[in-house]
Amino acid sequence: MVQIENLVKRYGDVIALDHFNLQVREGEIFGLLGPNGSGKTTAIGCMLALLKFDRGSVRIMGEEMAPDNYRVKRQIGVVMQDVAVFEELSVYDNIDYFCGLYVSDRKRRRELVEDAIRFVGLEDYRKTYPKKLSGGLLRRLNIACGIAHRPKLIILDEPTVAVDPQSRNRILEGICELNRQGSTIVYTSHYMEEVEQICTRITIMDHGRSIASGTKEELKRMIKTGETISVETGMAEERLMNRLGSLPPVFDVKYEEGMLVVRCTRSEGSLVSILKILQEENIPFGRVYSEPPTLNDVFLEITGKALRD
Repeated sequence: MVQIENLVKRYGDVIALDHFNLQVREGEIFGLLGPNGSGKTTAIGCMLALLKFDRGSVRIMGEEMAPDNYRVKRQIGVVMQDVAVFEELSVYDNIDYFCGLYVSDRKRRRELVEDAIRFVGLEDYRKTYPKKLSGGLLRRLNIACGIAHRPKLIILDEPTVAVDPQSRNRILEGICELNRQGSTIVYTSHYMEEVEQICTRITIMDHGRSIASGTKEELKRMIKTGETISVETGMAEERLMNRLGSLPPVFDVKYEEGMLVVRCTRSEGSLVSILKILQEENIPFGRVYSEPPTLNDVFLEITGKALRD
């Protein structure tokens, strides 16, 4: 569906994309992750032929992407992070306008607009103007405007930013339904739990390069962290930290705000060994949590930074 090869994009002396590669297969919900400044927005701009690039190639649906390739562009839906609707138009008229950019037949367009309104749950707001919508409803309108023409490829750039949990769940369910209906999705987000929930494959990019790709299970196998054990305790003396750090599977021990956090490689018996040391040192403790690696662990270990840096 999308094939990007050795893409280079410069802004003066700054290299925004450094031989960037990306492959999105038809039928996927594909997650594109990267810290701020990693090149995600530039990559999307080049993918849509909104930006010129210095080297490389972009092919979508088997065709070379170009500013005048309207046949391909008509089959793409875009929902960017910044809401882009007309304040002077009602919910219905906004969706009708954007759908009309792709579908000229009025009867067909009415059907598509009504489908989009039902899809995002805005049936009671057809005549409402955007300024009277809540943040979550406004995001739903933004999505409806981008997908009403039933595109084969949908690019969603952080569609759930600053929305309430109910709207977020509605949006995520809607994305999965779009995928079931046949759309391929490219999805960017700062919320790792969303990516874990809906994405079939993921690419992590940084400094304009693709640095890791795979399913969430494949990405988790790439990193050192195999288990994170957290223990509630009011005590964490240096002797305890040293003993825990000397355990063969342990590679990181931290104590912050009453929580002892021990990160281990993949090894059986780590939890038992840690609890044994706590008992031997007469350290009182409360709840104990043992968690497998998350996408947050993957991202932090691979890029060396938090997603919101």
